[in-house]
Amino acid sequence: MPETAPLLWATIAVAVLFDFTNGFHDTANAIATSISTRALSPHAAVGLSAVFNLIGAVVTVAFFQAKVSNTIASTLAIKPGLVVVMAALIGAIAWNLITWYSGLPSSSTHALIGGLCGAGIAAAGGLGGVKWAALGKQIASLVISPPLGFLASAIFAILLILVVHRLQLRPAPVNRTFRRLQILTSAFLSYSHGANDAQKTMAAITLALIASGNLTKFQVPLWVVFLSAATIAFGTYAGGWRIIRTLGWSIIKLEPATGLAVQLMGATVIQGATLIGLPVSTTHVITGSVMGVGASRKLSAVRWGLGANIAAAWLVTIPAAAVISWVAFAILHTAGVRG
Repeated sequence: MPETAPLLWATIAVAVLFDFTNGFHDTANAIATSISTRALSPHAAVGLSAVFNLIGAVVTVAFFQAKVSNTIASTLAIKPGLVVVMAALIGAIAWNLITWYSGLPSSSTHALIGGLCGAGIAAAGGLGGVKWAALGKQIASLVISPPLGFLASAIFAILLILVVHRLQLRPAPVNRTFRRLQILTSAFLSYSHGANDAQKTMAAITLALIASGNLTKFQVPLWVVFLSAATIAFGTYAGGWRIIRTLGWSIIKLEPATGLAVQLMGATVIQGATLIGLPVSTTHVITGSVMGVGASRKLSAVRWGLGANIAAAWLVTIPAAAVISWVAFAILHTAGVRG
């Protein structure tokens, strides 16, 4: 790595912290269903998730390019300065910690996009700091993906239950089989999470390298790929137990068959978005999938009030992170931090 200014090192450190909070904040996406159905013990689930987050991030960028990173980087209409990137990350981290403490599965993706918007507007002195067409594309993918997870999981769960009933299979061996299959779907979901979410930190660090003059165009360096992948894996291993409780038990009690449906369909939606370069919220997709399998059984089985609270947190995330980032930029700028 070439000689860098202290501010660049500080910005990279803040990006790594965001990646870590992303990992422990979003651990629940991949493993809550496996833990609640007793397919995996908590420690085994967290360990498996960490390993496949790492593999997903590295393999996807190596073979399919950093398409999601490019999409995230397109949010800003201005040439990013280091203070802009740092302020955006501070806003995203702050909101991740607030929602984690509250046990709400909000979106790290939303938080980072909101952070970039707030910092970009602050730096430009107006709305011209954001590429609104690019932002509209990102928000569309974030809005559409949870209903896709809801519908896909509901349909798959119904078909799965119909097959089990048609074949008149005994519950005990069926549950054992589905629990074993959940190990595979947990790995697939963790792989998908790493593939999509680690690229957001890659985007932030690469923007910082461009701002500092260490890069002339947006191309994610190999060391950034490995750093982001390893950090999100470590954050995943740290675990986000408050949110795991919300997704695994509070919305609906899951069974092995429904848990399998949530993980498989959620991972499929995330993988599809990653391959075409769309940043989606794994939290939103999995929460939508959990509610979808619940609705497929019985509408009253889902705690819709809790779902409404989660949806409210989703709606608030982008503007809340944007406001925090705007304030962070103003403080840094007033303090004389330049870059």
